[in-house]
Amino acid sequence: MTITLEDDARQFIARFEDVSGVSGRDCLVSDDRLVIVVPAGTLGEAIGARGQYVKRFERQTGRSVRLIEGATDPASFVANALAPAAVRNVTISENDDTVAYVEVLEGDRGVAIGTGGQRIEDGRRLAERHFGIDDVQLV
Repeated sequence: MTITLEDDARQFIARFEDVSGVSGRDCLVSDDRLVIVVPAGTLGEAIGARGQYVKRFERQTGRSVRLIEGATDPASFVANALAPAAVRNVTISENDDTVAYVEVLEGDRGVAIGTGGQRIEDGRRLAERHFGIDDVQLV
């Protein structure tokens, strides 16, 4: 799918690449935080030793930053979007709507949802943008 980014998202991605050397694939922007999707296999490089790149970028932008590792298949992408929750299984159902049903360990439901529902909402937005998934539900 082709992702159209707003100007501010493109600018944050470019700044993140300057800091980390890793190019972002997508960026969700809110007043106090950023969610950046990095290519598969580059998450550790994007974070940097002891989180140095993320910390530096947060200082520069004045926003908290969450990185999500991209994936080539929708189930892996949804699991990555809900990390660090322990995802046991992701089933993609394509009926009238495309829904990702995510099975997480009972103790990690709150982690998968995130504070104020932010993590699962970000996962929903990104899954729709990257794979056309209409909803993400925990089971």
